[in-house]
Amino acid sequence: MLETLVILTPGFPANEADTTCIPPQQLFVKALKEICPGLEIIVVSLHYPFTSSEYKWHGVKVIPIGGKDNGQFLRGITWIKTWRILTKLNNKYHPVGLLSFWMGECAFVGHYFAKSHRLKHYSWLLGQDAKKGNKYFKWIKPGAGSLIALSDFIAETVQRNYGLLPANIVPVGIDTTMFKKGHIKRDIDILGAGSLIPLKQYSILVEVVGFLKDHIPDIKAVLCGKGPEMETLKTMANSFNLTNNLSFVGELPHKEVIELMQRSKVFLHTSNYEGFGSVMAEALYAGAHVVSFCKPMAKNYRHHYVVKNRSEMKKESLAILQSPRPGHDPVLMFPIQKVAKNIISLFADEIDYSDVETL
Repeated sequence: MLETLVILTPGFPANEADTTCIPPQQLFVKALKEICPGLEIIVVSLHYPFTSSEYKWHGVKVIPIGGKDNGQFLRGITWIKTWRILTKLNNKYHPVGLLSFWMGECAFVGHYFAKSHRLKHYSWLLGQDAKKGNKYFKWIKPGAGSLIALSDFIAETVQRNYGLLPANIVPVGIDTTMFKKGHIKRDIDILGAGSLIPLKQYSILVEVVGFLKDHIPDIKAVLCGKGPEMETLKTMANSFNLTNNLSFVGELPHKEVIELMQRSKVFLHTSNYEGFGSVMAEALYAGAHVVSFCKPMAKNYRHHYVVKNRSEMKKESLAILQSPRPGHDPVLMFPIQKVAKNIISLFADEIDYSDVETL
């Protein structure tokens, strides 16, 4: 019988062409499959895609529950369905353990199922779940050893908010094979990429581009993503007279976003809270200089500039663009294969490592 790891997640790509659904977790699952060819990986997705038909994704079995993120009563039914699926999987495969994405309902179901069946279970804290007011910390009462923090910042946030320091820190990783080799023309001055929601504060990006235009009249900026803030941001851009300077390109496939990064000089990360945005790691490897308000890891990385406010963001961006030799060599933070190996090592007592590919 194949050793099996079950992953619980609120959502997962509906098919292999769906590259915009949780890209970092997609890369992780693919890398896990790559380095552990003898490990059966089964993904149980509670809400998305909106179907209940099993399917294969890059050789990984995906079992969608089809909860559709409905109200609390229907959410309870989704949890019951998930428990039943886990029971069937446990009887058939005898999994080595469970891994839940986010400290949320997946962790809630996963924790109590694993506890009742004496299985290992880890919750991977991936961002917003580390903030105050997460009821699942109270409901689960996790031990530090069962928690994986996405970054040093997330670990510190959990300790500050819940008095519990996660024992494991495993950051986001990138797939270096997705990046083109050789010289690429840097014809984009400023790039932003992500969901156009208030948390991401893309109004600051518009404001920064407006400031930079006073110094670089033909500046070219691109904002990639979709969301409820789109029209507000477009109106703001018009008020700064940026019609010919700032392009809104909407949501693009992951590969195309990386291509934009490799054409960019500066990547602006304007979010006021970020566990560890994968776009930061990708932009650095793409050779862009990253300016952000957030510092996910204690370690400092070349070409990453952490600023305190929008005024500093404007000044830092201008300094980079006006530098005669800024340098655009790739900066690798964490390869996705290393991330996958760090996660699977947590199940070391249960897994035969003879077929795990070395890095």
